[in-house]
Amino acid sequence: MLPEPCGCGSSLLLSLPDDLLAIISRSLSPRDLCFLSLCCRSLSALVASEKVWLTQCEMIGTVPRRDLIEWRLGVSSYKALCRFLFCTQPLIGIWVHQNPELGNVVYVMPGFLSVVGCRIIPQELGPLGIEDGPILWAPVFEVIGNFDGSTAFFLHGRENGHDYVYPGSVKPVERTCNVLLLEVGAEQQENEFKLLHSRSFIQYSDKDLRKVCRSNSGISMSQRVLGKNEVTVPFSRLAFSDRRKLLSIVTSQIRQKLPPDSANGPLFPRLRDDEEKFQIDMVLLMERRSLLMQMCKLDGHQIDWKASPELPSDPNQLELSQIRKSLDRPSASCNSINDDDDGHAKCTRKKTLGGYLRGLKQIMGRSSSIIGGAAISKNGSSSSENKHAHLHEFLRSGDTIKLTLHATSVKLSSYRAWPNMHDNRFALYKLPMRVPTVDHEYAGLWGGTFGWPPGRPTKDKPGKALFFLLLSYEESEGQRHLIATKILEGTHYVLHPNGSAMFIVNMDEPSFDAFPCDSDADSLPVNINHAFTGEGIANGYGFRYPGAKPGSLFAFQNGLLAFIWKESRVVLTLQRLNLQELLKKGVRVPALPPIANFSYLTRSYSNVFAGLSNTSTCLSSPRSSAN
Repeated sequence: MLPEPCGCGSSLLLSLPDDLLAIISRSLSPRDLCFLSLCCRSLSALVASEKVWLTQCEMIGTVPRRDLIEWRLGVSSYKALCRFLFCTQPLIGIWVHQNPELGNVVYVMPGFLSVVGCRIIPQELGPLGIEDGPILWAPVFEVIGNFDGSTAFFLHGRENGHDYVYPGSVKPVERTCNVLLLEVGAEQQENEFKLLHSRSFIQYSDKDLRKVCRSNSGISMSQRVLGKNEVTVPFSRLAFSDRRKLLSIVTSQIRQKLPPDSANGPLFPRLRDDEEKFQIDMVLLMERRSLLMQMCKLDGHQIDWKASPELPSDPNQLELSQIRKSLDRPSASCNSINDDDDGHAKCTRKKTLGGYLRGLKQIMGRSSSIIGGAAISKNGSSSSENKHAHLHEFLRSGDTIKLTLHATSVKLSSYRAWPNMHDNRFALYKLPMRVPTVDHEYAGLWGGTFGWPPGRPTKDKPGKALFFLLLSYEESEGQRHLIATKILEGTHYVLHPNGSAMFIVNMDEPSFDAFPCDSDADSLPVNINHAFTGEGIANGYGFRYPGAKPGSLFAFQNGLLAFIWKESRVVLTLQRLNLQELLKKGVRVPALPPIANFSYLTRSYSNVFAGLSNTSTCLSSPRSSAN
């Protein structure tokens, strides 16, 4: 039992009105409040105030106050809501991958008691412009809040003409996460204790982890302790082909078909400019969330691999005869991008891991003997010395396996604000979004097209490629440089790879070039605030090493930017973007198959999203609908 309060400090807190206590709580973190509630029973009841936790929800800043009131209807308390917001807030933002060269830009934004990952589809822009033209997007994943504020993960995918969700779990989200991984997790059904449990606000320190792991001091730091002499082999230690096949097996077993109404329903509400439509969306979102949570409660997202008749209960006893037998069976994975409604792309799926044995021969190599639980190959080297872990080591970590979303922080190098990425990780990388300041006023996300006036179509070019650029600052030799990194390109065949610097401008060197046009799209006079000297991308040595030619960046009074190549007089016009508003006014298109939908790891210089069934017409909708 909690002791009764003593001293004047706690008595003073207990005498404060809720409104005043809520104001004071702004100087406290959710973790501070949790510690305060442990002091005594009276303080615990005081800290449980709804107003206090509503204030904490506001301070997280994911959604405005009026939306928090709507979200509260789906959870047990504002404290539970704060738990969900605190866990998912680091996911909000722009995530990218370098493949394919035209895509894999995923924006994570609030939904309804959820955060939703939306892929921006490479597209052309019609005469309505960026603000009024429909932005095409496809769902990638959702993280939904339960009644108690815990999280559930749903991957999206489309196979054989049907929309599916693939339920899983979310690993504890690191506050400074910069990599988002799609993994398969192995878990014990019953352990002496679990190191990783539901921790809403209080995180373990490295010192705490060392105390827990003291009895297993010989285990590497990359391995996680589950119980006495039991260690988890990280999914990342498996070979790429094994990770890919295991993900395919798991998604094929846990997938759940969405009803047509839910599949076509909203993932987030529309703008509040029409309150009636907004409330209709909220009703649909509540119904959809209830449906997804029911799917998750069915526990279909966990697979008991030991119950499979094609796998022995002890993974160390796998024999080559079983492997040879499995080679005659069809693969359980299917990642064809061109699956259609007629079922032309057929795929055999089974509720066991038997299909995975197809690739097991490559994993295990030559036959190995098991000595003391460690695999010893013929050359005498132990499996721990090999570059990759074996499948049986991973499976031995738990009784069940399931799909997981892992948001972690790793040390990444970058070049001109673009992170250097692994080609063989099912991962998305977070782009740092800088808040504009007095010294860095142009930092942030910008979108635009080539040509002047901005967004104005011509007879020979009714649609223009939409570019997304991330503008960031870099100090070099005592001077400030503005770098415009391309993250999305709306052409049919890529002109510049992801991460290209479309232009680099010296912010300390003014340009004295004249702007070639006197009026804008509305035939109003052009008013220029600033002009800077720089260089723009040009054809150079190879696709990955383009050249650069001189140009100037013009900043207009209305907030637009325009970079002009001095020699060719080509104009790239940019305006700031609010992706949340654009997506709420956008058009949803079908997703890729599940694994490729998360991160499409195959290098491609053409628009792979245009190859989807029932999507080719949608991809040209801005042009056709506007004419």
